[in-house]
Amino acid sequence: MTEKSNRPAATNYFLEPGYIFVATRPTAISTVLGSCVSVCIYDQKRKTGGMNHYRLPYIREKHVATAKYGNVAIITLIRMMIHDGSKIKNLEAQIFGGAYNPGVSNKNIGHENIMIAKKIFVRERISVTSEDVGGRKGRKIVFNTDTNEIAVLKVDKLRLSDWYPYENER
Repeated sequence: MTEKSNRPAATNYFLEPGYIFVATRPTAISTVLGSCVSVCIYDQKRKTGGMNHYRLPYIREKHVATAKYGNVAIITLIRMMIHDGSKIKNLEAQIFGGAYNPGVSNKNIGHENIMIAKKIFVRERISVTSEDVGGRKGRKIVFNTDTNEIAVLKVDKLRLSDWYPYENER
């Protein structure tokens, strides 16, 4: 016997680097990560969530602060969740990405991207319930904002179709 839900079916949304998305209805948010990091925040009480995708750990100059920086993207995602009705005590976070490929760069920006997320979550008192970070492989992640389930696919090479799966639909 199958259960029927009164909740609407999940929609799909592909999150590009430097963006933040907070779901207003059940959504499967996907993104592709190398050294970038995505943070998924879920409200356990309201059963909703959001995700960001940032490239660099931090920026100090306010006039150029955008969501491509972790310190901006994480705080903004938290504020968006609160503005949408969440309370800090009901939020939990998961962190993904931060790979390092020494063949591409001699600076491990992925590690710095991971550490800024952890630092902010400690400061904001939001528990990190899961992470899949570091290593050398790229990741494609899919976050179900209705159930807080996340699929992680690890790959050696990221294909163009991983980055733009909905190119003809948007």
